[in-house]
Amino acid sequence: MAKLIIFNKPFQVLSQFTDDSGKTTLSDYIGIKGVYPAGRLDFDSEGLLLLTDDGLLQARISDPKYKLRKTYWVQVEGIATQDQCDRLVAGVSLKDGIARALSCKLITEPDLWERTPPIRVRKTTPDSWIEIVINEGRNRQVRRMTAAVNLPTLRLVRAAIGSWTIDGLANGEYRIQTMTATGSSNYPNKRHQRR
Repeated sequence: MAKLIIFNKPFQVLSQFTDDSGKTTLSDYIGIKGVYPAGRLDFDSEGLLLLTDDGLLQARISDPKYKLRKTYWVQVEGIATQDQCDRLVAGVSLKDGIARALSCKLITEPDLWERTPPIRVRKTTPDSWIEIVINEGRNRQVRRMTAAVNLPTLRLVRAAIGSWTIDGLANGEYRIQTMTATGSSNYPNKRHQRR
């Protein structure tokens, strides 16, 4: 059986266990040997990161050919419109080709943890939230997509990958599931907090 760790990654934590520059890494939160990230989440992004000790499961989660859906809650600068969401679904031109959201909708601010440090706030510039679902994983893709429709990203939280979510996990917490390589869960274990 494979071990799957469902981790709610905090802001400014590297998606790796070691770093020579002194940045905070996964080892500051997860003390389990032999597990590796299944995909990445940028240093300045928050939310769901999956880790596993099984290479087949890692490939099923991270390989683009499996097209797992990834759901992001995005705080953007400016008041987002449905027209901008429609443009993201229709496709926007990025330097590495056209990128399309599977879906995009306007949402109210989700009930999230406080970010440390908080986003920069400008009294004269409003902000809003959108939910974007994609099935790719290009470098900084969501940030580049929102910028392409004049909505710079202020905060980016990955809420789900496939059927896995951060529901019930505080920021910095993880839970462990045993899985088959096909991705089916056998049972969930308890939540774990930062060591």
